[in-house]
Amino acid sequence: MQVRSYAKQAPISPKKARLIVSEVRGKRVDEAMAILRFMQTPHARIVAKAVRSAVANAENNYSLDPRGLRVKEAFVGTGATTRRMRPRARGRGDIIRHRRSNITIVVEDEV
Repeated sequence: MQVRSYAKQAPISPKKARLIVSEVRGKRVDEAMAILRFMQTPHARIVAKAVRSAVANAENNYSLDPRGLRVKEAFVGTGATTRRMRPRARGRGDIIRHRRSNITIVVEDEV
């Protein structure tokens, strides 16, 4: 059985989130959590939170054993982008884009 979890409007750019998510795709849940725990980037916490949420959904809603779960799918979509102006020389302005991500994690049991 497949169980999903979403992290919507996560404050990380989709390009950076895809690098993190590609490391845990296809791994067992405990192995994926160990990889995320020791990653250098602080944004791995956001992905780890989504993985923990998927495991909790599987355990509480479908009575699946959390030790027998595997990350089947993990992908990142683009969220809303907020734009800010930054003053530059000669009266110009640059646009600063604060990108956000929608992270989806799908776990399933390894039967």
